[in-house]
Amino acid sequence: MKMITIENVTKTYGEKELFNSISFTIGERERIGLIGVNGTGKSSLLRIVAGMDQPDTGELFLAKDYKISFLSQQPEMNPEKTVLDQVFSGEAPILELLRQYEMILADLGRKPDDLAIQQRFYELQRRMDSSDGWDANTAAKSILMQLGISDFTRTIAELSGGQKKRVALAQVLIEAPDLLILDEPTNHLDYETVKWLEDYLSRYSGSLLLVTHDRYFLDRVTNRIFELDGGNLYSYKGNYASFLEAKAIREENEAATVEKKKNLFRQELEWIRRGAKARTTKQKARIQRFDQLDEEVSNGKSTEKLDISLSGSRLGKQVLELKDATKKYEDKLILNDFHLLVKPGDRLGIIGRNGTGKSTLLNILSGRVDLDSGEIITGQTVKIVYYTQENEDLDENKRVIEYLKETAEMVHTTDGKIISAAQMLERFLFPPYAHGTLIRKLSGGEKRRLYLLKLLMEEPNVLLLDEPTNDLDTQTLTVLEDYLEEFPGVVITVSHDRYFLDKVVDLLLVLEGNGRTGLYYGNYTDYLEKRPKADSVSSPTKKEKVEQPEKPKKKKLSFKEQKEWAEIDEELSNTEARLEEVQTEMVNIGSDFEKGQALMKEAEKLNEHLEYLIERWSYLSELVDE
Repeated sequence: MKMITIENVTKTYGEKELFNSISFTIGERERIGLIGVNGTGKSSLLRIVAGMDQPDTGELFLAKDYKISFLSQQPEMNPEKTVLDQVFSGEAPILELLRQYEMILADLGRKPDDLAIQQRFYELQRRMDSSDGWDANTAAKSILMQLGISDFTRTIAELSGGQKKRVALAQVLIEAPDLLILDEPTNHLDYETVKWLEDYLSRYSGSLLLVTHDRYFLDRVTNRIFELDGGNLYSYKGNYASFLEAKAIREENEAATVEKKKNLFRQELEWIRRGAKARTTKQKARIQRFDQLDEEVSNGKSTEKLDISLSGSRLGKQVLELKDATKKYEDKLILNDFHLLVKPGDRLGIIGRNGTGKSTLLNILSGRVDLDSGEIITGQTVKIVYYTQENEDLDENKRVIEYLKETAEMVHTTDGKIISAAQMLERFLFPPYAHGTLIRKLSGGEKRRLYLLKLLMEEPNVLLLDEPTNDLDTQTLTVLEDYLEEFPGVVITVSHDRYFLDKVVDLLLVLEGNGRTGLYYGNYTDYLEKRPKADSVSSPTKKEKVEQPEKPKKKKLSFKEQKEWAEIDEELSNTEARLEEVQTEMVNIGSDFEKGQALMKEAEKLNEHLEYLIERWSYLSELVDE
């Protein structure tokens, strides 16, 4: 049985202890989700398990042939490599073979008459036959296409940040290790891709250790949860829903224990105040017990939740309105004669595939990007804050408290209280000792939490949120969602997070691409379930001043596509069979290079046709599933 064991591992970061003497084992086919507040060391623990970082103390035990692949939040890749070169750049023997095969194909394309290249090609053909290389090659390209990467010849430098993350994800999936470690794998993925990844991981034969903010994903993929809390590691059987129930029971038991200690502490404190003299051994022992209780009660973890119930500025009847709005970004049409009226109290979620212009629309609403034509009207009382995907004004050389006080020394809460910036930091889970910390020493998630706090302390009445769930922990997200439910102003958010959208919004603006838009009244899960129906995206009424172009009807298989679907499995089988025959003939042709060249050209055409059939099969199967 293949497993990895971690024993008594401790790790500190500067003066901060992330975790202390934690131990656990990951067995075969375990699906483990790692959660915890930002800054507790989740990414550090992943890197230690992956062998990319060393603990201060403790050991890792694993077999020599135990393979681990790690997807980081910010993958490092060679910008000069092509997509396919990057995907095949791992150390696994099968990837080395695929890399050599792709290189010899390119050489052969440039010099088809070179006998040495032809001989090398035949040799690699034989190795591909004997090691199931064809299946691996097809699987690699299929995974890339499922992740939305279809041009394998583009260089990494030409890709967007989201596309680079997808290529890195494809690379670790193709390596098929014993343990797959994923740090925020759903960032930059749209719903269809996340759903595909869920299904893929459910069939994955190895073990899985992941960090993600996507609670639906966590719930559907995992069968065990690790929680980092206060330097300790807690293990729970089951998925995210089971974890929530088990953690509630654990915290209730801990709270009862702390309350008992506090009662005993009060009794001991009263005895000390009465002036008991430490003359006898019994009295000395009692005073020592008081000191111990004092330390335990003082260091007891607070169960108080992160609280961000800040008040907002008064908002009038007019908020935001777009009239006859048209916008192109490069060659893409984002908006086309678009009308939108945002009313007080609206909770609007903007959804759509990557590249349809969701962030561009937020930038237009915030005034950062101009329309090509049309106008935007902003109410006089509107006070917008825009939570972007980058910490735009985060000066990393400043200290935490200094950065926050630039916005406000004091803020008002919804219950009428006035609290200081330092108190707000504590409510945001920044303990007093961290207030003087330089921002550059914070974790990525802690920086995002600080950035969010600064924006909310401006007491806005319109919140624009661009992928707010990225890089925030589940505890912070839960409280943010609760805050948004009580927020008296307007919330407009772009997100791929199904859980977040379900809790926060009640109206969806769907960007369908090429300037097509639609509205859906309800939450995101309802939309996903009902969208195949023709009426799933309603036509906005004139009363709401929202006009949309005619909606595309649900795509169905045409008669020609139905015929293609009925025959495609047989065609795939025939093509694969013929390719196998050609490869066998190429192995046995001896020195007849003229025949070998003809067979080689036929093999190339068969491979190209096979890739086309796979792509068509994926497309048609989605229509059939709908």
